[in-house]
Amino acid sequence: MSDGTPAPSEVPFLSEDERIEFPDPRSADRRGILCVGANLSPGVLLSAYSRGIFPWFSEGDPILWWSPNPRFVLFPPEIRVSESMRKVLRKGTYTLTLDRDFRGVIEACSSAPRPGQDGTWITRDMIEAYVRLHHLGFAHSVEAWKGSELAGGLYGVSLGRLFCGESMFSRAPNASKAALIALAWRLADEGFPVIDSQVRTEHVASMGGRNIPRTRYLDLVRACLELPGLRGSWDGLLAGFPDSAGWRKGVLRRS
Repeated sequence: MSDGTPAPSEVPFLSEDERIEFPDPRSADRRGILCVGANLSPGVLLSAYSRGIFPWFSEGDPILWWSPNPRFVLFPPEIRVSESMRKVLRKGTYTLTLDRDFRGVIEACSSAPRPGQDGTWITRDMIEAYVRLHHLGFAHSVEAWKGSELAGGLYGVSLGRLFCGESMFSRAPNASKAALIALAWRLADEGFPVIDSQVRTEHVASMGGRNIPRTRYLDLVRACLELPGLRGSWDGLLAGFPDSAGWRKGVLRRS
């Protein structure tokens, strides 16, 4: 996602100290860059997400921390599902699971080609950092399987009732869309007010994603963190997935 442009000199530099404090997320520059440096330890990453901040940088760059304005989000109850996607879901083209192959999903995301991007922002250090978060019960994946093959999916971080989507991939038509639809419907059932998509993509915009002011997003983060979290393996905590009210209405019941 990074354009590879170094952070300007006036952006604060954070040390490697585990007890670092992020600047006010509203102080990011016009591009959304807040600060540079620090590390990708679980404590630093969780501190960032709890303040509406995320890392995004290219291989060989320093760690850049972002808080863009506006913020691109998807409200789970508002997800738009086309009739063609409902048919894909009804046909059972993909088997959808949670937290069955987190490493497989993030590594597939790291190697997926991105229009207008040369290389990946999901570096080896990023992969290992998020795998650690997964083992700690904070990072989760949705898998779309075609037979025994991983056809698509997505991963992200969850704190309280906030889900921060990081990346998705498809090796087969509509696989990542199927994963996102099923996740949004289930998170709506579980009382998650918002899915953070960070910056606009046409893929998510076509499904109802939209920009909101950063101030509103930060208010949503604070509200979500006041709600009880779902830490642990979502394979067990969200048993029956992809079953949800949205799934029963939009897939099982023919219109």
